[in-house]
Amino acid sequence: MNLEPVRVSRELTGGQVLTLETGQMARQAHGAVIATLGSTKCFAAVACGPAKDEQDFFPLTVDYREKTEAAGKIPGGFFKREGRPTTKEILSMRLTDRAIRPLFPEGFKNEVQVMGHALSYDGGLNSDVVAMIASFAAVHISHIPFHGAMGAVRIGHLDGALCVFPPDARRRQESRLDLVVAGHMEGLCMVEANAKELPEKDVIDALELAHKVIREIAELIEELRTKAGKPKMDWAAPKTDADLQAKVDSYRPAIRDVIFTPGKHDRHDALAKVVDEAKAALLANITDEKALKARSKEVKALLENLVAQVERDAILDGRRADGRAMDQIREIAISPDFIPRVHGSVLFTRGETQALVSVTLGTADDEQIIDGLEDEYRKNFYLHYNFPPYSVGETRRISGPGRREIGHGMLAERALAAVLPPKERFPYTIRIVSDIMESNGSSSMASVCGGCLAMMLAGVPLSQPVAGIAMGLITEGGRYAVLSDIMGSEDHNGDMDFKVAGSGLGITALQMDIKVKSVSREILEKALEQARLGRREILKKMLAAVPRPVAQISPFAPRMELIQIPADKIGYLIGPGGRQIKALQEQYKVKISILDDKGNVQVAGVDRAKVDACLDTIRGMCETPQIGTKYSGTVKGIKDFGAFVEILPGVEGLLHVSELDHGYVNRVTDIVNVGDAVEVVVIHVDDRGKIKLSRKALLPGGEAPAEGGEGGDGGGFEGNPEGGEPAYEGGERSERGGGDRGGFRGGRGGRGGGGGGRGRGRGRD
Repeated sequence: MNLEPVRVSRELTGGQVLTLETGQMARQAHGAVIATLGSTKCFAAVACGPAKDEQDFFPLTVDYREKTEAAGKIPGGFFKREGRPTTKEILSMRLTDRAIRPLFPEGFKNEVQVMGHALSYDGGLNSDVVAMIASFAAVHISHIPFHGAMGAVRIGHLDGALCVFPPDARRRQESRLDLVVAGHMEGLCMVEANAKELPEKDVIDALELAHKVIREIAELIEELRTKAGKPKMDWAAPKTDADLQAKVDSYRPAIRDVIFTPGKHDRHDALAKVVDEAKAALLANITDEKALKARSKEVKALLENLVAQVERDAILDGRRADGRAMDQIREIAISPDFIPRVHGSVLFTRGETQALVSVTLGTADDEQIIDGLEDEYRKNFYLHYNFPPYSVGETRRISGPGRREIGHGMLAERALAAVLPPKERFPYTIRIVSDIMESNGSSSMASVCGGCLAMMLAGVPLSQPVAGIAMGLITEGGRYAVLSDIMGSEDHNGDMDFKVAGSGLGITALQMDIKVKSVSREILEKALEQARLGRREILKKMLAAVPRPVAQISPFAPRMELIQIPADKIGYLIGPGGRQIKALQEQYKVKISILDDKGNVQVAGVDRAKVDACLDTIRGMCETPQIGTKYSGTVKGIKDFGAFVEILPGVEGLLHVSELDHGYVNRVTDIVNVGDAVEVVVIHVDDRGKIKLSRKALLPGGEAPAEGGEGGDGGGFEGNPEGGEPAYEGGERSERGGGDRGGFRGGRGGRGGGGGGRGRGRGRD
């Protein structure tokens, strides 16, 4: 048995070494390849089945999984095994599918399955592009008819320059561009990108660099096929009956007469009437059931092609089906605050495409936890896109979100992520939901526009407004037309769907799919410039409806405040079994989130007064009482030797009988009883945190210990060294303990602010 693999290798532009091998694994598949880039290794296999007679579409399935053992991890969850594909896996499947689907020959209907998974992940190079390369190679070395060798690459923009295959996840987050491109020797066929307002010129340069690397990868795949490829299967495209084609073509004038009917459904009905008449005439004399069925399929396909060709010819002649100019945007209508009680909402309508978009603001507990090959992380912004069947006047099986919905939602999410405020400035979790109410093309870009407006109405301080537009292309011979804001038929019958989102400063997201082999730089430049002008027009209409983010968030949204407590107080705040934190949440009707192990705590609630009261309680609970600090406490318990006084929420000290009053005290209850308010001063704090209090030190003739004795270290602003008024640089003032809460530092022997650290002779921080 010979299990020695056939292997080819090459150093790519950028310095990474790509290795492809076949012949050792999955030898019964029609093509199987392992691709290795750096230490990331992915496997892909392809198999081809027969076509079904009744089938009138190409049944291509792409599946990709990131098995956690590739990163040395065990899956989470109860079953401890992989379940339904994650969002990242689905997006990776779409990248491969969109790249290869248009490059199978026209008329090929055999079932094709491409399956892959990550074998090894080095924690740096993302495995999705490596899996794409393995899939492209597996298809090319198989017997399946295909266009030819392809490649894929990720391009970043770091330190002011473009880079090939950004090295690790952290650096990818810093990059101004995350661009994934697939193509072949002749050009590019698929683009997916998110960017941080990158100018159009830089994007074009990135695409050119991507094509250079793609050609290198395609050459390597071609070398692998030369060494280990299988002969291609005998297959020829079905021949068209020339006589039938001529009869179908005779309906061209009738189709042209109705294709300019205004309105999507009216146009559809008018075309359907012509098509039905043509079918009836062309099938009139066929009586054999089997022959009728076969002929019906052929006639249907020819008529669909004729409708597409008529619309394409009309566009190249300068006339779109709805009468718009090539660069004209459909009419836009915006209804702000469409749903009263949600935190932000808008009904965005562009032509016959409409999105109802809402924003919900949540707390840190609402962040989405992402687990996979890379280190687990949390997302505080996500967008969900829904495409119900009624949006296009259809019925279909209702289930969870499909691959298309996940892909469109992620495109819109990436488009908006670039202009979000930093978490430190706006600590809310943001969820956008876009429900497509009606669709006639470009619903994902309507979601971008609606999502931006809804966030502005929710009070999210975006750095720039963002709009999206879908560009189309019709090309025939040497002629071409670039279309702005394409509708459904122009997408279906056209050669390109190029979605561009961005602000007035630059591009934030791209997605390009084409049905031709490639597009030239000239066409890409024209499409991007036309998209920039269209985006600017859309932004003007958006800002006319919602000029800027509202100053205040919705009264129905949670009020959120951040506070930092000593790290060693986190457990105390939570309490045994979470009882303490649950009690606070119940008492103040808030949600308390421990953000990290450094003591950052988030308090959120609808009632501002209760949020502030809860903050004060937490500060008090976590404050370390200092010697000399005065408190107004409450007697919680009486013993023969003294009273226990609560000086802060949950913090008690012992008021010994000898410290109750001057002179001899016979019984504690002669001076205080349970429930009494009593003024006390801290006279001692031991290493275990036990507190001793005194009442008599505050009575006339008593002597309270000087504030600013032994305590713990804390930050703050410098105060007057002579013990005068502390320097104030912001923060809220509090009367508790006679000081200023918020982190001031008093001078030697003087009084500082409240609520902070310890330090000999520093005062209370």
